[in-house]
This record gives sequence, C-alpha cells and structure tokens, in this order.
Amino acid sequence: MAAHPGDRGFALLQYALPKHLLSRFIYHFMRARVRWLKNVTISGFLRSYPINMQEAAESNPLAYPSFNAFFTRALADDARPVDSRNDGIISPVDGTVSQCGAIEGDAIIQAKGQQYSVLELLGGDSRAAARYRGGQFACIYLAPYNYHRMHMPVAGKVLQTHYVPGDLFSVNAATARTVPRLFSRNERVVCEFITTAGHHAFVMVGALFVGSIETVWNGEINPPPRPRRAVRSLPAGVGLDLAKGAEIGRFNMGSTVVMLFEPGKVRFDTMLAPGATVRMGQHIGTITG
Repeated sequence: MAAHPGDRGFALLQYALPKHLLSRFIYHFMRARVRWLKNVTISGFLRSYPINMQEAAESNPLAYPSFNAFFTRALADDARPVDSRNDGIISPVDGTVSQCGAIEGDAIIQAKGQQYSVLELLGGDSRAAARYRGGQFACIYLAPYNYHRMHMPVAGKVLQTHYVPGDLFSVNAATARTVPRLFSRNERVVCEFITTAGHHAFVMVGALFVGSIETVWNGEINPPPRPRRAVRSLPAGVGLDLAKGAEIGRFNMGSTVVMLFEPGKVRFDTMLAPGATVRMGQHIGTITG
C-alpha cells in the first residue's frame, strides 16, 4: 500500500521525539497503583476502544491493580479455542496482518516500496538468517485494543533468545509505509525454536510506548526501555518444550510480531493476506514439510 499524504509528517515527528524517554515515562505511568489514577485510565481506555471484557479471566476491569495488569490481562480458558489439527499452524496473537508471503532471498516486504533483511531482523545472526532465505514470513500488528499475550503457532522447543537494541518508532501502518527498515531497526526480542515445522523464528518488535517485552522463560527483558548498544543472548529457557497455543510472552501497548519459517515447510491459508484480522488460536496455515 502506498504512503498516504499525512504519513511522512507523522514519521518526521517521530524522528524528532525522545522516544525512549517517553516510553520510560509510559512504563512507570501504566504500572501506577494509585487507585483513582489507574481507574480513570482504564475507564477512559474502555470508552475509546471496543474491548469485550467478558472474554477476560477477570471481567471486572477495575479489579486489576494497575493499567498494565489490565492491558496484559489473561483470557478465559474458552475465549480462544486452539485449532487442534496436527499439521495446522495457528495465529499466535490477536491482530491485523501487515504483510505475509515468500521471503525473496534475504528480503522481507514491509510495505509497498519498503523492504528489510532477515539478517538485520535477527540481529546479525548469519547462521540463523541463512535458514530462512527463501522461506515464508508473516507480520501481524497488535493494536492497543487487541489481546496482548503471544502464543506458540506450532509446538516446539526453545533454541535461543536474543535481545536486539534499537529505536522505538510506532509500528502502525502509517509508519510502516514511510520509515525504512522499520521492523529491523526497532528494539526487539528474537526467539528461535525447533518445531514440528522445522526451525521457526518469532520476533517480538518493540514500539513507541511499548514499556517492556517479556517472555515466559525470561520475565521482563528490558524494563524500563532505554537505548542499548549490544545484542544480548538470554540463556534462560533453552530446551523448554512448548505446546501449540502455549503462552510465550506479552507486550505493553501495541506492537508487532514477525514469524519466519524455513523454505518448503509451511503453506499459509489464502485468508492470511494484508489487512486480514486474526485471532489467537485460529488456523492460518499448514505444515507441508
């Protein structure tokens, strides 16, 4: 999709903003346990966004001790049935598909006229990047109103986890259309698994106001966010077995996940196309190799 007239102005504003400083402020604000403050914030959020609290394990929004606890709330056990087909791939999140399809060599489509490389996305890990050349990818955007926990798209075992430092641009469609290499320049956590569909990379991309990214096996990886210069390996969790649909992590505020699969291993359903809305547990593809 081509850039809209207002996209460039929105992107230029973000270049000028102190994004890490703002995100640190939001990190602390969203965890405030002052009752009246968190209640006003939660109530305002519910007025602004279409959120079905009947899906939540705790349906009373004001029962949460902080806005962040409300935002990263668990769902009721039956709210997201996980497709049970043995060869099936499920959506790991609730969200909207930004792009998906074939990885052209090392290049992943970000938007019309915009690409980024697998090598950059994975933080310069050339051995891992080589596995996904010519494979398949899917990029899914989580809006502020979406459920913000992430789950395994297929059953697998943790191979490695890396924190990759970077910027904190917004990851919405307007920014994706205008900021070059957006998903490979933002702060992110890269998880790699060996799965029933071969090697699988799951990238949790940070964004403006995303106060932290956490995994089940590491806890919070970057609290509070601030500029960092080095890729960091996180050894916790290596060898951990995870079933399809098992929770693997969560975001604060809206963000994006990018999934990579090896060549010849998966086929995405035709419904998985830019602009499609998906829900965690929904069948989105088939293991073919």
